[in-house]
Amino acid sequence: MQYQKIPYVKKPVSRILFGTAMAPFTAGGDGNELLDAMYGLGVNTFDAARNYGLAERSFGNWLETRENRNEIVILSKCGHPSVFGRKRVNETEMRKDLKKSLSNLRTDYIDIYMLHRDDPEVEAGEVVEIFNAMHAEGKIGAFGGSNWTHERIAEANEYAYKHSMIPFSVSSPNFGLADQVKDPWGGGCVTISGPANKGAREWYKETQMPVIAYSSLGRGFFSGKLKSADEDCASKILDSAAMKGYAYPENFERLKRCEELAAEKGVSVPQIAMTWIFRQNMNTFAVVSTSKPERMKENIHALDISLSEEEAAYLDLACPARNQNGNKTNRRGVSV
Repeated sequence: MQYQKIPYVKKPVSRILFGTAMAPFTAGGDGNELLDAMYGLGVNTFDAARNYGLAERSFGNWLETRENRNEIVILSKCGHPSVFGRKRVNETEMRKDLKKSLSNLRTDYIDIYMLHRDDPEVEAGEVVEIFNAMHAEGKIGAFGGSNWTHERIAEANEYAYKHSMIPFSVSSPNFGLADQVKDPWGGGCVTISGPANKGAREWYKETQMPVIAYSSLGRGFFSGKLKSADEDCASKILDSAAMKGYAYPENFERLKRCEELAAEKGVSVPQIAMTWIFRQNMNTFAVVSTSKPERMKENIHALDISLSEEEAAYLDLACPARNQNGNKTNRRGVSV
């Protein structure tokens, strides 16, 4: 496992996080053995949220039982809209979520705290003020936004710098090889994947703000279970959110190219897709949810797989496809 420092987080952060938005955690079940396995593989950072059902309660039970809070980095999120779509980016709702999260997690502080969604009608400076107060109280370490555009983060940080306050120091958009063509859930999901978001990626390259990528493997699109030739039966493998967000021809072409490079390098499709994330000259972390420790072990190994700049561009459709002889072709299938 590789680790990085994030400003205002006292412990090193594993480059791959384990995501608790899955069974048995969301139902409040016992996931202690799975969490033990992830921690044993070197994952010390875990992603949670008030909106993930009872996941915080399950995770908090593990922390209390194992007595390992001092070794663990917790990321949690607040301010998700209500089930009726009511926006909750305000101090009352954020503090309500924080209080509940601290109780469920059985801790008195959260290492990384983020707003789960943005509300552009709320001044960015107001959010900075709220987070700074929570930090001053010792209840949170680093803070930032999940599903915030880079423009809004820049606005928040300009306010912070002008007022000698702590800025946003982390962001969690969707990011991965799969282009999120449509918002999987609605309600303001933000992606920095795909050709339309090149400007956002350039901003993250320039600032080196930590990017904690969610749906890093396209909600299973690059899990290895789906094959590029299975486009017509993808709905039998992917859930409705993955189908809405990622099941489009350009992503099936990316999957095909992943399969090609995986075969050439003797690794798996998810390993190639994961390696791509860490070869973008960005300060990237990735959230992964899996019920199988061996899958997480493969993801961790992806940190050490080599991928050239040309191969990375090829995977993201920035280079021509290859013909059956392995040569590059133009759009008409003629070798170039």
